[in-house]
Amino acid sequence: MKFVDLIQKDAKELLRMCNDMKREYFNLRVLSKATQEVKTSGIRTCKKNIARVKTRLSQLKNR
Repeated sequence: MKFVDLIQKDAKELLRMCNDMKREYFNLRVLSKATQEVKTSGIRTCKKNIARVKTRLSQLKNR
């Protein structure tokens, strides 16, 4: 996901996306701790996507 894709979305949709990504991030962390094979790049990517969405939300809030 690129930041440019987030510019067109409204706050409600961004909040929903953030919650979904947080849930996915939690599941990836649990799977990695349970010694199941999980791509660590997926965890890193998910974390960065959450940060992108939160950044866009804060930009909308400060307007």
